[in-house]
Amino acid sequence: MKSSIQNKKKLVNSVFEKVYKKYDLMNDIMSLGIHRIWKNKLIDWMNPQPNETLIDVASGTGDVAKLFSRKYKNLSKISCVEPNSEMFNAGKSNLKKFENISWYKANAEKLPFKDNTYNFYTISFGIRNVSDIDLSLKEAFRVLKPGGRFMCLEFSKVDNEIINLFYKQYSKLIPMVGKYIVGSSKPYDYLIKSINEFYNQEELKNLMKKHGFSNVKYRNLTNGISAIHSGWKI
Repeated sequence: MKSSIQNKKKLVNSVFEKVYKKYDLMNDIMSLGIHRIWKNKLIDWMNPQPNETLIDVASGTGDVAKLFSRKYKNLSKISCVEPNSEMFNAGKSNLKKFENISWYKANAEKLPFKDNTYNFYTISFGIRNVSDIDLSLKEAFRVLKPGGRFMCLEFSKVDNEIINLFYKQYSKLIPMVGKYIVGSSKPYDYLIKSINEFYNQEELKNLMKKHGFSNVKYRNLTNGISAIHSGWKI
């Protein structure tokens, strides 16, 4: 088990070392160009209030942190957590003008923060890449304040047969497009595989409940190409 976790960590690192310069373009390709709309829907469902705090894990280029920050004139305190060095540097540089956002290089399985610290925990297109999802959810629960909310945006399982057929065929083309963009199809082979092998909506919902989250719900986006999961620390 420990060996497989270490192997996945190395694999994910190698993937993002190859694609970090094209990360936003990668998400455009993977999501048919609508991941930005999905992220706005995430913030809308969160409905954060002034002075509420956020930890954004697997921050990438910082899209969610930026949207959260701009909701209330960049006054909210935000911690961005990113494990990959190249992605960390890219995201930190991208949001360098945001004085209310701090960056931390750490893994979702071991967060460098005290218990009961944040009002919100977000992870967007990152939870399927963690080495140990059980430990990551445990850490998410730990760092949230009582009454805090966990929110996850992730590729999921399509609930429409026709759209699912189209998306499966489209997914087969993504590694070829990736090879043209970054010079290698391997990162995109992994990313498609990680989507196919990840939990469906109900399975992730039940896993969140297992780790203590209450009132767990999800909303499908674009017929389930992605989904937002929400759970509360009561």
